[in-house]
Amino acid sequence: MSELFDAVDALIASRSSLPLPAERKRLRQAHGLTLDEVASALQVRRATVSGWEAGKTEPRPPERNAYARMLKQLTQLYPANAPVPPEGAAIPETPAVPAAPASSAAEPAQALAPTGPTAEHANTALRSAAPAAVARPAATTGPTSRRSAARKAATAGTPAGGADPRFENGPLAVVDVDADGQVLAYCVGGLVLDVPAKSLSALVEWTLREGRLGQPKLSGPGKDADPLIVLTEAACEHYGLPITLTKKERLAGRIPGGHKVIKQLTRANWQLTKRGFGPWARIYRPAQGSERSCVQLCIPSWDALDTRHWAGAGQLPPADLARLLGTYAVRVMTPRGSTAVTGLELMTALHPPTRASEPDATGKRHSEHNPGSLGKDPVDCAPCEAPDGHPLLADLPRFHQRTPAEVLMEEAYDWARPLTDAECFRPHLVGIDVNMAFAAGANGLTVGLGAPTRVKNPVFDAKLPGSWLVDLSHVDLSRVKLAKQWTYLDGELLPSPFTPKGERPTGPAWYATPTVAYAVELGYDVRPIEAYVRYDSGRYLDGWYNRLRDAYLATMADLGVHADMSPTDFLAAMDGYRQRDPELAIVVSAIKATVKGGIGKLRERPRGEGWKPGQPWRALARPTWRPDIRAAVISRTRINMHRKIVKHAAFTGQYPVAVLSDCAVYASDGPSPLDFLPYRDGKPLPGGFKLGVNPGLVKHEGTQSVLWGEGVREQFNAPQLNLARYIKDGTVTDKDMGE
Repeated sequence: MSELFDAVDALIASRSSLPLPAERKRLRQAHGLTLDEVASALQVRRATVSGWEAGKTEPRPPERNAYARMLKQLTQLYPANAPVPPEGAAIPETPAVPAAPASSAAEPAQALAPTGPTAEHANTALRSAAPAAVARPAATTGPTSRRSAARKAATAGTPAGGADPRFENGPLAVVDVDADGQVLAYCVGGLVLDVPAKSLSALVEWTLREGRLGQPKLSGPGKDADPLIVLTEAACEHYGLPITLTKKERLAGRIPGGHKVIKQLTRANWQLTKRGFGPWARIYRPAQGSERSCVQLCIPSWDALDTRHWAGAGQLPPADLARLLGTYAVRVMTPRGSTAVTGLELMTALHPPTRASEPDATGKRHSEHNPGSLGKDPVDCAPCEAPDGHPLLADLPRFHQRTPAEVLMEEAYDWARPLTDAECFRPHLVGIDVNMAFAAGANGLTVGLGAPTRVKNPVFDAKLPGSWLVDLSHVDLSRVKLAKQWTYLDGELLPSPFTPKGERPTGPAWYATPTVAYAVELGYDVRPIEAYVRYDSGRYLDGWYNRLRDAYLATMADLGVHADMSPTDFLAAMDGYRQRDPELAIVVSAIKATVKGGIGKLRERPRGEGWKPGQPWRALARPTWRPDIRAAVISRTRINMHRKIVKHAAFTGQYPVAVLSDCAVYASDGPSPLDFLPYRDGKPLPGGFKLGVNPGLVKHEGTQSVLWGEGVREQFNAPQLNLARYIKDGTVTDKDMGE
């Protein structure tokens, strides 16, 4: 009989009584809880809790019991007849994104407050703050909040953007206009502010004087980040800006200088940068001492948010867009333009070019070079590092094609080969992709900080960054040293580590230091003919890597993918992770684009503006125009990939059939990476491919059949078509002859 009683008790418990949907929402808001916090505590999605409060769905065990317990305790704290706080008692809601990071460049991912469904139980649904937090009014000297009094009930004094009271409303705001014509600023953490500004110049003034927006500096000698204002289509129309740009304006990247809004800004003594009023406009007044007066604008309807990296972020509702951009801003930095521009700006923010000196005899401080930075003045590159059209090459004949002995060609892999007979009998082609490969390549890399020095017949030094003219054609991949032991491989099935196309060098060529060092590592002597080396050097990119790594890992953890997972659990967690929170998935894509774009921006090419070969272009005036650093990062990334390929081949006898940048494709007996990656007792091959979320580890890129691979190659009559380019979904979108 007791078993029957237990069954009845369990049945009753499975139907724990819940208040009506509207009351569920009231109780949550009364305690100042966000949907994210409740979802985190119950280990469900934010949309799930929203559905419970809207009455669209009902919770099921075991979440139902925990949800009922939370609501029961909140009912005791906030009975239905409790007095509602007055509108003036506004206390900012706890942010849905982590607090702004400290000035340290390398901040552990664990310090970032989790926001996704996998956050730890420490973020409990029931706060220790008693109803006294509701009754205590906040200061009313700042901007007015539009949220209801119930929504404002959060821990007193908790700023939406972090601990710095100057930026208590966060790094940015999305400005929109509601149906009643009221201008609203959506900030991080669900905070919504009234905006009284009637013109764009007034909006800039309001942002700087009352908005309390911005972000603390990332480095001691650096500068605080300027506030970012994102204008929706309704806001553009309200402030007299076009909703979209004409074809001519898109090509120019700006609206005409005679536009009425620009004239309005000029009358108010505001200025624009040389790039004018475009999708990422900077509006400023010259600095007065240490006081900066600058606001960054972002206009998504002008294509400010590139859909290749931000997907459909520009179409999100204002509150959701504020959450997405706010998460990126807090974890990476406030966007300063495209992801590429932001990646480059992050380097400077972490290593500002100057710092304040020690006081002189009169007690005054002066600006001086900041050690470890690239300085405030540009430096010339070596002739071999200069891209075509550079002023250093102005004397070359017009149609001259430079040879490998004249130009440094450090690029990512694009290599493929025909399948062997044995590989054709395997059913699957499995692609693995290196996470944040270029970030991993930058980690711990020593790069030049100053100008190059030309050296004739130098002795190679692996610790000295630079470009080396050396013949590596004698390196035989069929016999290489691994762990100081000579190992024999099938060199015909391996790409050369020295060229992007995987072809064996035929004579002297220019290489970056990591490439030449790898030839020595494989057991071969090198005798450089010439070099351009940089004696002033350092690990300039370490802080940049740490910042982006932590941002990536924290966001992936919010999506349910953690760094300490077993290979099987990791593959399961990666399956469909983007659907768990599409907005955070966009943040992941933007972080990856920041890495690749930032490295690419180190060698920015001319873009129109009437440029002619042999003439300088605008990017050359930046101290961060450093093609040598870009080459070193790409060189190290390619070498890292080759080192793993060689160790895998030596241990398993398996060779890749295609490599594209950070993706390698293998023929396999099974459809999973676990079917060909060597794991023993859960441990991977030392120095080989390892499954995991950390930068430098690999994930499953995609699986197709061998019949598919041979079919598309036959279809395009391209025996060496790079299958890594299409392994993800099997769709061949462009003819690739493997050239």
